[in-house]
Amino acid sequence: MQVMKTSRDVRQAFLDYFKRQGHEIVASGSLVPANDPTLMFANAGMVQFKDVFTGREKRGYSRATSSQKCIRISGKHNDLENVGVTARHHTFFEMLGNFSFGDYFKTESIRYGWELITEVLQIPKDRLVVTYFGGEGKLAPDDEAKQIWKKLTGFSDDRIQPYGAQDNFWSMGDTGPCGPCSEIFYYFGDGKPDPSKMGQEPGPDGEGWVELWNHVFMQFERHADGRLDPLPAPSIDTGAGLERLCCVTQGVRSNYDTDLLRPIVDLASDISKKKYGGTLQPDDVSMRVIADHARTAAFLISEGVFPDRDGRAYVLRRVMRRAIRHGHRLGIGDLFMHKAALRVVELMGDAYPELVERKALIEDITRQEEERFRRTLQRGLDLIDENADWGKTEEGKKMLPGTVAFKLYDTYGFPLDLQDVIGEEQSFAVDHPGFDVEMAKAREKSQGGKLNDAKQIDRIYQSLSEELGKTNFLGYDAEHAESPISALLKGGERVQTLSAGEEGELIVRGTPFYAESGGQVGDRGLVTTSDGAVFEVLDTHKPVDGFFVHRGKVTQGTLRVSVHVKLEVDTGVRAATRRNHSATHLLHYALRTVVGEQAMQKGSLVGPDRLRFDYSGTRAISHDELTRIEDLVNQRILANYAVTTHVLPMAEAKSRGAIGIFEEKYGAEVRMLTISPDSIELCGGTHVSRTGDIGLFKIVSEGGLAAGVRRIEGATGMNALAHLRKLENELTSAAEKLRTSPLQVSEAVDRTLATQKQLKRDLDQLKQQLLSGGSGDLSAQAKDFGEFRVLGAVVDLPDQDAMRSLADQLKDKLQPAVILLGAKAQKGKVSLVCSVSKELTKRFPAGSIVKAAAAIVGGAGGGRPDFAQAGGTDESKLEEAVNQVYQIAKP
Repeated sequence: MQVMKTSRDVRQAFLDYFKRQGHEIVASGSLVPANDPTLMFANAGMVQFKDVFTGREKRGYSRATSSQKCIRISGKHNDLENVGVTARHHTFFEMLGNFSFGDYFKTESIRYGWELITEVLQIPKDRLVVTYFGGEGKLAPDDEAKQIWKKLTGFSDDRIQPYGAQDNFWSMGDTGPCGPCSEIFYYFGDGKPDPSKMGQEPGPDGEGWVELWNHVFMQFERHADGRLDPLPAPSIDTGAGLERLCCVTQGVRSNYDTDLLRPIVDLASDISKKKYGGTLQPDDVSMRVIADHARTAAFLISEGVFPDRDGRAYVLRRVMRRAIRHGHRLGIGDLFMHKAALRVVELMGDAYPELVERKALIEDITRQEEERFRRTLQRGLDLIDENADWGKTEEGKKMLPGTVAFKLYDTYGFPLDLQDVIGEEQSFAVDHPGFDVEMAKAREKSQGGKLNDAKQIDRIYQSLSEELGKTNFLGYDAEHAESPISALLKGGERVQTLSAGEEGELIVRGTPFYAESGGQVGDRGLVTTSDGAVFEVLDTHKPVDGFFVHRGKVTQGTLRVSVHVKLEVDTGVRAATRRNHSATHLLHYALRTVVGEQAMQKGSLVGPDRLRFDYSGTRAISHDELTRIEDLVNQRILANYAVTTHVLPMAEAKSRGAIGIFEEKYGAEVRMLTISPDSIELCGGTHVSRTGDIGLFKIVSEGGLAAGVRRIEGATGMNALAHLRKLENELTSAAEKLRTSPLQVSEAVDRTLATQKQLKRDLDQLKQQLLSGGSGDLSAQAKDFGEFRVLGAVVDLPDQDAMRSLADQLKDKLQPAVILLGAKAQKGKVSLVCSVSKELTKRFPAGSIVKAAAAIVGGAGGGRPDFAQAGGTDESKLEEAVNQVYQIAKP
């Protein structure tokens, strides 16, 4: 066969073929699905089209093709433990697919698949076998698919094999669209392919039958009672793994030997100075794990997922720390994870430009996470080595207790599966049930810990959006409008009227009110009728994409469905919000200029009184840098640039330099906002007409928010002026107290601090003089026990620090000695300190002495063998407690 040398060739050949068959080439959906809160990550090509298949979303095409980024590392699709061990399993992979939304069906799907495999990719027919659904229970066999394959290929029955529902019947869920599948298999190996061995797993070297492409024929809707009804518009959903196709076209048996992964494997080999042999030996497995995990890390970080303790962020941390641990096992002493991630950017950035756009961020986050983990890695390994509390499995194998495993996870950031890997290396098991108990306790204590990235859409909103269609937003050009009321809601139920005093929601077909999205809060204002009814809008939200809902309260009269109303946005609130929103765009520009391109927007909150801007960052911004950021923003405000918007295709907006933010979901057409020559972003919010309208920008605070995320809060216009006046008032008040002028407060504070420091030195000196003067008398009270001396005494000292200093002085003077001092503290409590010469600590450990003494005064304490301290509550027995030292030291 003709070898197609690169993965780029295979990917493009697939997309180009389907484009010739009338398919729209659709860019990969996000790895973080915006349309399915039940999925942690996109795990198949159809995820971004799910709403199209169910009819909830309409698009301008009925045929599509894509190369989808996928991650299978959670739920039922979890391939983590097999990564690096087999030739095919990955956490990240690309799924090529073609889709029909009620257009063509089985005949065309099968023909397209066969033509592409055998004619475009030129894969030999004699190494192919196909499957179809052979029936199971009440489900009839898919004889139609069998006959199409037979006619198209001329294969005998042994090369068109029937399989059951587990392999060849697909369902979107327990209910909903479903249908039979048909798969294309390829034989990797030497000699003549044997179709009778289809069910066997490929060998460790990748030899055997491997699925290349699955065609799903969605033709039924499954009901809760199990009934299957034919779909009015049967559809097609196919998936072909790019890595597997490249194995065939590049003439190798392992995905890790393709140009998608081998360069990263070779990088791990070069860094570790160990030769890669493609075997199942530990070193080769580790290099493959690093290659796979580097891809997952680079792609997730490019989508704004940063390693942390919960949800998707924790999954990323598990993957990264697993790779770092394998690097450690290979003997790699220097930081390497960022180098592997950058190799991913180099290899795949042309197909996925977000990798290139966020290259600096990917490098920064991977480096930071490895530095953090390396600081704790050895301590965690030492903790395992030092652990004396080992359990045993039923087979008698040593077992790390759940309490220790949880401490490794919670304190040192060791994922449980990483502990399992270490256990395999060091021949111990990990107590998973015990770990789960500790995890449950921690979650209960913190009141949760569940992933909750998305709210389930309330059915009433979904129903209304389907009935009424998308809302026509008029607010870019107007702050007033008129429209009939389409629907009223009260308590989540549709009503015909809302009267004075009642709270509810109002829906119209066209509105000037902006609905909360993209970080901008919803508009407020009034809705009125000609007969005097007034509805105060307190918030505007968007429970379904494109569907606006006004939430508020009727303050007078009665509103009725179908009545014509006047909608008036609160112009003062809108203007203040616009100023803050436009300022966040200029802040983003200034931040990237001063800190670097890795400072990407992670989220924002824009309201009338303030702006909040979250960005990817790993260090605090210095005072000088904050000043420069403020200057850059205010320079562009003073330049009074005209703010312009254009609605245009995503590709064109990107070509003009527009940038988007991680969390936003963008369509084929986007709204590109240009605030200044330096600030071009995708945004659907409302903005000022010219930058001068912002007035003034002032940073209020900057600080850390989470791992790899920092936050800036700021103010504009009159709010910025109010903040500056508040600072001025505080400065003036401080100046009055220091009896100086506001401009000389810093000098006055320096003088006050210097005076305070001198007074502290004088006080410490007086304490030392007091201790020195009193220790001579006390030393005379010590009792001679032959080889050493012992002293127990009650002293009048203000705190335990002074007691410790005196005890050490007495110990040095009476060397060798055992000293126990007691003193009355505040509120009837007592303090004890014990100091013991080094050569006596084995016979008389200070911790044991102080514990015995503390028990007499109703307290407890402890410490080192040479020094310990304690407290108590019974001052009447203080003398008895300190005399206890003589009983303990008695020969």
